[in-house]
Amino acid sequence: MDNSQYFSGNKMFWINKRIFDIVICLLLIPLLIILSIIILFFNYFFNSGNLFFIQNRMGKDCNAFFAIKFRTMEPVEQITRKFDDPIEINRITPFGKILRKIRIDELPQILNVLKGEMSLIGPRPDYYLHAIEYLKGVKGYKERHIIRPGITGLSQIRLGYAEGLEATEAKVSIDNYYIQNMGYIIELKIIFNTIITIIRGDGK
Repeated sequence: MDNSQYFSGNKMFWINKRIFDIVICLLLIPLLIILSIIILFFNYFFNSGNLFFIQNRMGKDCNAFFAIKFRTMEPVEQITRKFDDPIEINRITPFGKILRKIRIDELPQILNVLKGEMSLIGPRPDYYLHAIEYLKGVKGYKERHIIRPGITGLSQIRLGYAEGLEATEAKVSIDNYYIQNMGYIIELKIIFNTIITIIRGDGK
């Protein structure tokens, strides 16, 4: 996979993007600690189980990494649904639905950003075993992994939680459009729309 066309032309953009990621995530660490304590308390009554959900996801250059989120679903020993099945809505707890609506479940991924595994903005990382299947059958899927995955991104604000083969094809088209048109303006638009989504509670 040749990354040079994306990274050599505008090195300053990539440097600024990484600096922005690190600064914002460091500023969010106190919020993560406070919310972790609050959510841990409410989990005792409404969402019994571990505070965090850690899952193997596909990242930059199709490499695997462990993404961390606040858990929003009933715990199971392993994911059994096939890669082309819709998300298991029935497993989402009532308290988990609230966390998803305001996108708070994604906040712990700032730790992945600080580790260099993710960016604040980029394509949403898929469950690794599902991603292996998408690589075989979804055109352009490999190309969307030329950059770090993101906590939010263009496809996230347009499609929300996209699961299944058909939704993934639509997601890939948007993600690759973003990659080919990356710049300060589109980054600002994504940040603005993400904030609006959080304020409105439009997450799924």
